[in-house]
Amino acid sequence: MFSSTRCAFLSNSGLGGCSSLCDAAQKKRSTRLRVVSMTPSSSSSSRSGDRNGSVVMETPLKELKKESTVADVDDNAISAGGPQDVYGEDRATEDHFVTPWSVSVASGYTLLRDPHFNKGLAFTEDERDAHYLRGLLPPSVIPQETQVKKMIQHVRQYQVPLQKYMAMMDLQERNERLFYKLLIDHVEELLPVVYTPTVGEACQKYGSIFMHPQGLYISLKEKGKIREVLRNWPEKNIQVIVVTDGERILGLGDLGCQGMGIPVGKLSLYTALGGVRPSACLPITIDVGTNNEKLLNDELYIGLKQRRATGQEYAELMHEFMTAVKQTYGEKVLIQFEDFANHNAFNLLEKYRSTHLVFNDDIQGTASVVLAGLVASLKLVGGNLADHRFLFLGAGEAGTGIAELIALETSKQTNAPLEEVRKNIWLVDSKGLIVSSRKDSLQHFKKPWAHEHEPVKNLLDAVNKIKPTVLIGTSGQGRTFTKEVIEAMASINKRPIILSLSNPTSQSECTAEEAYKWSQGRAIFASGSPFPPVEYEGKVFVPGQANNAYIFPGFGLGLIMSGTIRVHDDLLLAACKCSRHLRTLISNLCLGQVKIGSW
Repeated sequence: MFSSTRCAFLSNSGLGGCSSLCDAAQKKRSTRLRVVSMTPSSSSSSRSGDRNGSVVMETPLKELKKESTVADVDDNAISAGGPQDVYGEDRATEDHFVTPWSVSVASGYTLLRDPHFNKGLAFTEDERDAHYLRGLLPPSVIPQETQVKKMIQHVRQYQVPLQKYMAMMDLQERNERLFYKLLIDHVEELLPVVYTPTVGEACQKYGSIFMHPQGLYISLKEKGKIREVLRNWPEKNIQVIVVTDGERILGLGDLGCQGMGIPVGKLSLYTALGGVRPSACLPITIDVGTNNEKLLNDELYIGLKQRRATGQEYAELMHEFMTAVKQTYGEKVLIQFEDFANHNAFNLLEKYRSTHLVFNDDIQGTASVVLAGLVASLKLVGGNLADHRFLFLGAGEAGTGIAELIALETSKQTNAPLEEVRKNIWLVDSKGLIVSSRKDSLQHFKKPWAHEHEPVKNLLDAVNKIKPTVLIGTSGQGRTFTKEVIEAMASINKRPIILSLSNPTSQSECTAEEAYKWSQGRAIFASGSPFPPVEYEGKVFVPGQANNAYIFPGFGLGLIMSGTIRVHDDLLLAACKCSRHLRTLISNLCLGQVKIGSW
């Protein structure tokens, strides 16, 4: 991108009136230009040394000309007739709007600094001639497959996961194609690096490791002009947006603006696992401040240093954002909410699900992948969903989302009223078992799960009294599935189903080793973050991973391809039912019969 040296660019491009044009650009920043072609021009001997291409200024500059600010710009369009889609990515030679102070130059030195198009030593001899790369690269041509071998060895040399994460992010900023090729070819090894659990640590330390801006940052400072901010993003054909406000990052709490690591990581999986083009993905962080005292006092913190905005101020900013997204990218753009606090997550989903294509991964994505795993586990323990009793530790977005989807599927299978099937699903929050006597003090999303029962204060007592066949942890509190709790589940059930779903690994309710050993190897176990294989009494168990990565890339791709404009619960149920291979995979994972990535 050319940013600060726009006058020099216009001069090199053979456009007169540089000084007056720059003055006009300063006065009219909202004026938009159209790049018609970016191909080398050889028609003029006086411009034989110009290799940056030809730029055509259309209607907006004609308006400037009427004001006598650009008196010597030719009205006639210049057609260079360059090749389209040289790299198979986007449409770089077709009409694109750009801001008056930045243009794309797809040749020479600048090309090597553009991560979207740079191929490094993989540029062929012909490409080096065509794009003026001679002398800018060593003479050897090294194919991408060989570069992948080199880069995986480079990443493996680091012992600390965060260092591996930084190496991968650095690669993404240099050579996007190689980044995704590496991630796809080594997804089992690198998924925990670019996604959970390492991304959690990266968000915690985002201020100190921040090198290159990724995605869009929309703060309270941009209130009233969010649509203009969206226009600053260079890509216009956006199909999916992942957005967070950073208030509840994984199980780590309020990380404010540093939560950007989550949208970036999610969208890398949209490409690597779902096949969505990187240029169609847009990560966004909404910065309304943070209540994290450590961040507020950190000189390296990259966000607003103020307490979180709430109430009407927050609602107005989010509404402006949602409206601007729809106006800018259209009806079919998918907006995926990530890691919003419970009170905002439910309100946003409920408010915009009837007007926008919205999807909350914490509520709906987690529910889909867990339901698929539960259906698969029934092959091992027998019965239908209606025959089982579920107990959740955690009654937030994930817990209530999973519970509701289980209830919907059970109701469809049995034709029983939804209120009736909910009675087999029990939730425990920080104050104990959710029961009817607490109903007046409960948040609205917890009230459907308040059943008739005496108060129960802790999880162990709840297990002994409710006698669940399935124990699901979504609390974000580490080591809450104690030895006593697991042993109680094993005493009640021949094959207890134990899902420890909280991320990152440090917040998991129990480890895989604890689940297998404390249940004498009888547990059907899956977690949100990966755990290493466990050996118990001569058997090796490979823990399952019930992670959203198994659902949201494919689910989002399906929404995009089908042209859907609203997400309904039936779509989530269909995703679970039709994902036969997914259910089988998770079933095998729970049994320790297959490793992630082997399919």
